[in-house]
Amino acid sequence: MNLNTATARMILAEIQAAWNAAASTWNPDAFAALYTEDALFFGGRPDHCVGGAAIHAYFASYQDVLESATLDLVDQHFLWLADDCFLAQGFGDFAFVLEGGKRTSRARMRTTLVIAQHASVWKIRQHHFSVPPESPPI
Repeated sequence: MNLNTATARMILAEIQAAWNAAASTWNPDAFAALYTEDALFFGGRPDHCVGGAAIHAYFASYQDVLESATLDLVDQHFLWLADDCFLAQGFGDFAFVLEGGKRTSRARMRTTLVIAQHASVWKIRQHHFSVPPESPPI
């Protein structure tokens, strides 16, 4: 594997495309398949999800709220942690279609993902998305 930014960007683009495919019909099974079984996850809810079952439950908790969504990962910076693992950090621009398709919502979140090769498939091992602070917490 050629460990460079172009490689990381290509892998992250594939994961983003799979995330958007899962989000197009809000499919918790498809979302959960993007993560390693031992993944750590901080999303848009206050809970910390540890492991595949908790991550599946997180996405399932939005089924009566969201009809679909898209995610555009932007301004990503990369750091290789090992030959089979890298960190991507930047921002995620979300567009949500709320249940019934009558309302949409947009959000920009800070994103940190650790992507690891697991049984020759690249998956998310750690996911932390958070709202940018309005001011420093001092």
